[in-house]
Amino acid sequence: MADNTSQDRRNRRPEMIPEEKQFDERTLHIDRVARVVKGGRRFRFRALVVVGDRKHKVGIGTAKGADVTAAVAKATEVAKKNFIEVTLYKGTLPHETDAKVSGARILLMPAAPGTGLIAGGVVRTILEVAGVRNALSKSIGSTNKTNIAYATIAALQTLVPANKWVTGIPAKATAKTTAAKPAPKAKTAKSEAK
Repeated sequence: MADNTSQDRRNRRPEMIPEEKQFDERTLHIDRVARVVKGGRRFRFRALVVVGDRKHKVGIGTAKGADVTAAVAKATEVAKKNFIEVTLYKGTLPHETDAKVSGARILLMPAAPGTGLIAGGVVRTILEVAGVRNALSKSIGSTNKTNIAYATIAALQTLVPANKWVTGIPAKATAKTTAAKPAPKAKTAKSEAK
């Protein structure tokens, strides 16, 4: 009889249904930082987190906390407040782009379907959570993960959709101007003699 009551107690607790996460949250880097005070050093943790919806939105955030979980939670909130829209074209980038933040320079290039993400570390993670499926990248200069992350975001912000490119006179405007202008008369030898 005692066994049945102990099982009933265990089964009374309602089952917690895990909440489906709306965003993909990834921790890029965790650092232990110190502040020197009169009595010695005070250690804290700094976290760099990227959050994205794998469609067109991505954001990064960095924050410090007394322990790792507090730092990651704060950085996640900062990242969610700093979302940017990423312009994509058929799963890749619409054009080449680059950006420089401090000593880190990032070059991003579009790639053919099936290429995948050819990028390393921080850049690869940011492109994955942004929803980019095919891209090439090159990191030049500093290897500081925070600066590389911010340079990648800056490069993604400079992307312009193909329909807003300025490549010359649009086709419709060219057709109208040629129809409106009469063709110039050809000069002949007789008209020049007069």
